[in-house]
Amino acid sequence: MLSYRHAFHAGNHADVLKHMVTIQLLRYLGQKETPYMVIDTHAGAGVYALDGNYASKNAEYETGIAPLWDRTDLPEALADYVQLVKDLNPSGKMRYYPGSPYCANQVMREQDRLRLFELHPTESKVLADNFRKLDAHAAEQGKRPSGRGKRVLVERGDGFLALKALLPPPSRRALVLIDPPYEDKRDYQRVKESLQDALVRFPTGSYAVWYPVLQRIESKQFSDRLKRLGAKSWLNVTLSICSPSPDGFGLHTSGMFLLNPPWTLEATLKEVMPYLVKVLGRDSGAGFVLESGEA
Repeated sequence: MLSYRHAFHAGNHADVLKHMVTIQLLRYLGQKETPYMVIDTHAGAGVYALDGNYASKNAEYETGIAPLWDRTDLPEALADYVQLVKDLNPSGKMRYYPGSPYCANQVMREQDRLRLFELHPTESKVLADNFRKLDAHAAEQGKRPSGRGKRVLVERGDGFLALKALLPPPSRRALVLIDPPYEDKRDYQRVKESLQDALVRFPTGSYAVWYPVLQRIESKQFSDRLKRLGAKSWLNVTLSICSPSPDGFGLHTSGMFLLNPPWTLEATLKEVMPYLVKVLGRDSGAGFVLESGEA
């Protein structure tokens, strides 16, 4: 399916969870000098205009980044994430929201590598254009462009299939971010199968999977299936901002499932998640789940 456009959902509560966790994973990887690789299997457009036709239609950012924008009591991990979004908006007005590719590019170092895959033809083109604009902006400031090229590669293609060629990476250090739209229920099975194969090729890699918590059976069983993949350790976190709607429509809960997560992440989430529930929660159905385990 190629109908999905993430711009409709840019900056919502699910993005807050996904990007805050992703940034923390990259901060941890950056503590060692050895280079690492980030592989984003469903990269999207990279940057989204919150005042554009797509994002402004439902204004989902009002459930996520907007309530955090002017807060002065943010936990450290959330402050790090919000500051990265603000850096994309130097005017101080909340106009642009960064997708995972931009977040990764901002946190990564010159020696690290970013591999971006997007199958949607329009999204893929916009993604490539956005990274060309990053290079042009760097050149205008007299900086060496660090976007497209050896450091960052953008490819229109199936990110699930790309993992087979890229794992294990030369440095044996990598974060794989898997974030399909799940419009097609087969995505749940493809995620599981891709992770099974990846863990054989690269058992020590870090894997981060975003997923929606929906009424469909595939969604309800998803995290339990990932727990049985045999990774050395796993962590599962979900954020609910409200009770499910009677008609079952709308995204009220999403999760991040981590395979081989940093040992520091669970403590960070124990601080951040209650805060997110307090600030983003809309009714008594708001809450979070945080669980972890080992093989």
